Amino acid sequence: MTLSPINRATTINGDNMLPRIKKLRAKLKQNSLDGLLVSSAANVSYLTDSLSRDAYLLVSANKIFYFTDARYSEEVKETLKNKVTLKIINGSVFRLIAQTCLKARLKRIGFEERLLAFAEYRSIKRELKLEAKLIPTIGLVEEIRQIKEPRELEIIKQAVFITQQALGFIKNHVKPGKKEIEIVAELEHFIRYHGSLDSAFQIIVASGPNSRFPHHISGPRIIRDNELVLIDIGVEYLGYKSDLTRAFFVGKISLLTRKIYDIVRRAQAIAIKNIIPGAKASQIDKACRDYISASGFANGFNHSLGHAIGLEVHEDPRLSRKDDTLLEPGMVFTVEPAIYLPGKFGIRIEDMVAVTKKGAQVLSGSLD
Repeated sequence: MTLSPINRATTINGDNMLPRIKKLRAKLKQNSLDGLLVSSAANVSYLTDSLSRDAYLLVSANKIFYFTDARYSEEVKETLKNKVTLKIINGSVFRLIAQTCLKARLKRIGFEERLLAFAEYRSIKRELKLEAKLIPTIGLVEEIRQIKEPRELEIIKQAVFITQQALGFIKNHVKPGKKEIEIVAELEHFIRYHGSLDSAFQIIVASGPNSRFPHHISGPRIIRDNELVLIDIGVEYLGYKSDLTRAFFVGKISLLTRKIYDIVRRAQAIAIKNIIPGAKASQIDKACRDYISASGFANGFNHSLGHAIGLEVHEDPRLSRKDDTLLEPGMVFTVEPAIYLPGKFGIRIEDMVAVTKKGAQVLSGSLD
């Protein structure tokens, strides 16, 4: 089994760094900030267009400082070349960050309120010695990340492709006598041999009654004849994530199981049809939820319809009743309606779609 060809446009090498930094600097100006300290690994990776580990990024109006230790310094030099000022940590990173801020004469320094640990915030603040202020911010980088660039979409499509191949491969392994954890092991082996760095999250294999738990932890339960097996899997490819869920049927399918599956599949089709630019995220959730409710299973769908996905599995905006974000071309979502029957089983079908000018482009094909 071979993967579709990868062209050079799908590598991560810092080429898109400066346009992204330019967008962030516009936000800094709007918020009267002299700079932003970025501590989220996903946000550092996005802004530098390179895979980041154990690093902080400080972006000001005219400088970009990259803080990491000697383990990664050569990688940064090779990938980002002269695009950043590399600060190698040798001692307290928080003292180094504060000293860099003061030397650059930054007075109002934004930080990621939800992502910087309080102890880290306190250490930096102490080192600034009242000469500069730390200003809490939420979502400055994440808002830019919501719209995927064409190259990001190509990388995501490749992650989806590997995931689809893994689901196709595993069909012949889902059989009576197999343990859930054995299926997980087969999937993990497959995705790593077919281009994925890792799974995007802990793979879920939920058999029989375990399928009624949305975030079931796969274990030693043995798959039995004539029951449902739910598999939720995603991979990481060049930093970007995928997330698909499929239902497999071992032996005969009961009438109730078929009924629930058909309702969930139709609900998903309704949701995808409603995904168009300008639609509210909450409207998509409502259209799907209304159909499930009208089918008599209002209490069976107990989570949001979906979420944006990219460098992280769960990103904003969300396809939920509480999110009124207007959809825009370039956004990528999971669409995962479900019905869970207490004491019996659950069925969830999850695909990934990209919002285009014309509507929704389904990135993942069905195994039906």
